[in-house]
Amino acid sequence: MKLFLDCEFNGFGGELISMALVDELGQYFYEVLPCPHPVDWVKDNILPILGQAAIAEAEFKNKLCAFLNRYQHIHIIADWPEDLSLFTRALIVAAGRCMMTPPLTLELWMPSNMQIINSSLPHYALADARALANGFQQAQSQQATSQQQSSQ
Repeated sequence: MKLFLDCEFNGFGGELISMALVDELGQYFYEVLPCPHPVDWVKDNILPILGQAAIAEAEFKNKLCAFLNRYQHIHIIADWPEDLSLFTRALIVAAGRCMMTPPLTLELWMPSNMQIINSSLPHYALADARALANGFQQAQSQQATSQQQSSQ
């Protein structure tokens, strides 16, 4: 199953604030972590639109693990490298231990036309993940149509 990933984080290289994963059927995971010392930009642009209260890191990881284990195979698609980094860090539960997941692969998808990823609420991870899913599916459909036309 393809899962489309978006994360919000506390400035360049900062800690994870929120994560959203949206599958091809529209089912989703969205959770928020505490951000006790937000940079000004995050304070002004991210925190006001999170949409729900933060939960503890352990609860976040438990919920993420439960969501991921709904699937037999997972293909994570993100449009920004830091999102993949934050996702893989979230899989680590303790020193030398990571959560058990179905087999998963990661893809960094950076379309030449980023305008096809048109979020209804930019910097809200759930809206951005949904926009990524729509943009990816639209691009795949356009590519299939182009291939059909060129083979005729």
